[in-house]
Amino acid sequence: MRYVSTRGQAPELGFADVLVAGLANDGGLYMPQNIPSLPLLTAGASYASAAVDVMVPFVGSDIPPDVLRTMCEESYATFRHPAVCPIMQTGANEFVLELFHGPTLAFKDVALQLVGRLFDYVLAARSQRVTVLGATSGDTGPAAIEGVKSCANVDIVILYPHGRISEVQRRQMTTVDAPNVRTVAIEGTFDDCQDLVKAAFADAAFRDRMHLSAVNSINWARVMAQIVYYVTASMSLGSRPARFTVPTGNFGNVLAGWIAEEMGLPVEKFIIASNTNDILTRTLASGVMSTTGVVPTLSPSMDIQVSSNFERLLFELNGRDGGLTAGQMRHFRSSGSIRLEADQQHELRGRFLGYRVDDNGTLSVMRDVYRESGMLLDPHTAVGVGASRAFAHEGAGGPEIILATAHPAKFPDAVVKATGVHPTLPAHLADLFERTERTTVMANELAAVQHFVEHTFT
Repeated sequence: MRYVSTRGQAPELGFADVLVAGLANDGGLYMPQNIPSLPLLTAGASYASAAVDVMVPFVGSDIPPDVLRTMCEESYATFRHPAVCPIMQTGANEFVLELFHGPTLAFKDVALQLVGRLFDYVLAARSQRVTVLGATSGDTGPAAIEGVKSCANVDIVILYPHGRISEVQRRQMTTVDAPNVRTVAIEGTFDDCQDLVKAAFADAAFRDRMHLSAVNSINWARVMAQIVYYVTASMSLGSRPARFTVPTGNFGNVLAGWIAEEMGLPVEKFIIASNTNDILTRTLASGVMSTTGVVPTLSPSMDIQVSSNFERLLFELNGRDGGLTAGQMRHFRSSGSIRLEADQQHELRGRFLGYRVDDNGTLSVMRDVYRESGMLLDPHTAVGVGASRAFAHEGAGGPEIILATAHPAKFPDAVVKATGVHPTLPAHLADLFERTERTTVMANELAAVQHFVEHTFT
């Protein structure tokens, strides 16, 4: 398997090189040269076994299958539920896919427990060391740190928006006492953090000097690993065409589902569930992707106005024309807006629906679901449930699957406000609020961030 950049100017690479590079050197995101067909999976196989079968075509010969199998088994042994990503029925035709049973209680663990091991294997074989630079809106950071904190060949610096993530999310990062881990609170939004990361990667001299790499969903390995749970969820419900509702801000999670469908997974539709920061929902409605100011919400991991992974889908909508995609992304960066062609709008609306749930609606859904079933939802999952139910009357009769992206204990204030119940953290995080925090607050300035990255581990 070879990989190409969405902007058409970077060299084609194999999987291991794409893993280590993260972002292409032309500023684009890597995509597989071709989308393989979904393999025939064994009914009743373990999650780790299914993961190997789904990912082998993307990994190719860069990692031996037996090594990949061991890594998958070790990665998913860290999850608290034996099914890894169990699916729970919450209504006559409504199901919740629980993706939060990993170490940091968020769906990012599904990919990042594996990505850390992939990094360690490839870097050890090459006698290389990298510095991972990432931005988080709340969940990627803890999961990335947990995934690489024990890696012998990785240093990691995570930027997060100061005061704009939950206390649990922050403490999951800032209380990690490891010599290769640093966190930086940027005085700005998540989009500011993401822009700083992209700008650092765009500085070729700095990137090469620091051997920068990425674990955000700009790294193809993240998207690849997330394809698996769409496949296992579908299999568990008889492989009928399902409608998947995905609470998302950066588009990476729902993109993984779209790729699963391209591989042959039967899917009725994807519903993009947005909070007040609804750039994706507005894009579907109007055909124009246009940024507005970021509004803080109860679902902070979705407080995003620049959905990086949409570039991968745009590349496909452009017939894989990297030059066209690069031009559109330059225009979007300079003007804050791009208009999709009529045929592209038609293609999007044939595959995706979009729905916006504000904070009042989020609290209402959390309250309703608790009253109906006793289940506590985190606010991001509640946005998903609200969006799914908004379209319930339009379904074709297949399963309605909502992705539960975080454990409710990560957002206790919202849960208490909605239900009056204070969710408890699992035992391994019970003392989280007693642990010592270590972080650095920094202005939204590229030079300051680069100086920190360059000198913090020396």
